[in-house]
Amino acid sequence: MTLTRDIPLDPAQSALLFIDVQNFSAERDGAEFKDLAPEVVEEKYGWYFSQLDNRIVPNMQAIQKAARAAGVEVMYTTIESLTLDGRDRSLDYKITGFNVPKGSWDGKVIDRIAPQGDEIVLPKSSSSVFVSTHIDYILRNLGVRQVVMSGLITDQCVESAIRDACDLGYLVTQVTDACLTYSQQRHDNSLSAIRGYCRQVTTAELVAELGSPD
Repeated sequence: MTLTRDIPLDPAQSALLFIDVQNFSAERDGAEFKDLAPEVVEEKYGWYFSQLDNRIVPNMQAIQKAARAAGVEVMYTTIESLTLDGRDRSLDYKITGFNVPKGSWDGKVIDRIAPQGDEIVLPKSSSSVFVSTHIDYILRNLGVRQVVMSGLITDQCVESAIRDACDLGYLVTQVTDACLTYSQQRHDNSLSAIRGYCRQVTTAELVAELGSPD
């Protein structure tokens, strides 16, 4: 028997995980950009927001719709402290200056891919969701063996989650055009670096695999 990562999803054993697609980092008035003048935001992050609004979020909406229709568990993680002052967050986040207070608007998934019903949302205070949440325990309770990943930022929190999920024994699928970082070069470099840990597909390929929703 040949072992391979190139295995189509079994919806009953699969979860779609959106990583950090939240107001903090995916809206122009999010706290990550609050101290920057509008012209600076445009200069430094104009490409990022253009890609996010015109390509990435629509792709996220497409895979979310297909996953729900196929019966795939849809889950979300957001950067959000368990406290208001962020005293529980990682040393790295403290050094970086990231603090998304508990219950804040910045910690919410963006409206465009808002959770429905009782879809699970996990607040995290480290780069990898597998470090600062009990997602591994939850996935195993759900009977999940295959995890599809989409989100922000490709070469940071997404890449960290892929590596950890792989090491924990999950088969990981990364949707390459439903992830984003701050430049095309950084995105492409990350996809190349992480390729050995996961199966990489496009939005169109994943939707076709799951079956086009009505």
